[in-house]
Amino acid sequence: MARSLYRASLALTPVVLLARYAFHATGAVLFVLSAATLIPLAFLIGEATESVAEHAGSRVGGFMNASFGNAPELLIALFAIGDGLPNVVRGSLTGSVVSTALVVLGAAVAYGGGGEIDRRSLMLQVTLLMLAVGLFLIPSIPGWHGDPDRHSLYLLSLPVAAALLVLYLAATAHNLRGPSAPPPEGKATRRSQSLRRALLALGVATVATAAISHVLVHSLEAFVDQLGLSQFFVSAVIVALVGNAAEHGGAIVTARHGHSGLGAEIAVSSSTQVAVLVTPVIVLISGLVGHGLTLSFRPVEIAAMGGAAVAVAAVINDARARRWEGFALLGGYAIAVAAFWLAGDR
Repeated sequence: MARSLYRASLALTPVVLLARYAFHATGAVLFVLSAATLIPLAFLIGEATESVAEHAGSRVGGFMNASFGNAPELLIALFAIGDGLPNVVRGSLTGSVVSTALVVLGAAVAYGGGGEIDRRSLMLQVTLLMLAVGLFLIPSIPGWHGDPDRHSLYLLSLPVAAALLVLYLAATAHNLRGPSAPPPEGKATRRSQSLRRALLALGVATVATAAISHVLVHSLEAFVDQLGLSQFFVSAVIVALVGNAAEHGGAIVTARHGHSGLGAEIAVSSSTQVAVLVTPVIVLISGLVGHGLTLSFRPVEIAAMGGAAVAVAAVINDARARRWEGFALLGGYAIAVAAFWLAGDR
């Protein structure tokens, strides 16, 4: 299956790039082509990650998938900063944290049937996510009054970003030193790829996913203008879901193959990485690509991220995920989407 997905992604990726840069395709056409291309790429990342996990364990596999899968969010955010769209960046980061925690984990549990998960590893990551939301309040609260992008808030955001980055690096080093959960008993281990080949496939698929996501985001505005959606809703829901296509595919594929622990690792690792790694990195280098990004999230964004962290903690607390809990997480995301819709732009 991985070979057929690899061929499909190789065939569709140059088609999208040619349509965008050679034939100057319109927004709607480009959007549809890009979305279709992301599907085989996402599942290719899932297949390659599963092969990595079979060699290195679920924690390393989840870390690898989340790291590679979050590349599109980082590139999209940096480009948006260069275009002077800080609200789009914060909205997409919020949506990435919430959708990955609720949709990816929820879909993996509901579709995969649930099972035992690594509570120690996941609870550490959820704790990091909660700490990140708490630290976000430092520049966010003063940002609720006056200009949320003023320079003084950027200066206040820099030490917060640095602290988050240090926390993430320390926690990741500690987490990866612990033993990984083996594949579930009764499930055949499929070493269909060597570790080197799996890593190569993962890297190529991630680079292609980043390029296609970049093209798709540029086509989104023209595609949704006729729907009259707010910029915040588009960035927090549509852009975030598009950027997380790899995590969706990876978590669902691995969970469906019986690796519930790996599926949960992918979802929770990715959500935490967006908040504690991707977001501070964007803040620290934003001044080099455009106006410095502040961490002045809106109240609805803080509430959504905090609520998602609490919901995930409740699911993983007993070290076992159940199918109904997956559907509950998906329901929680529907509530978040409704809140994003009602919030509109500033």
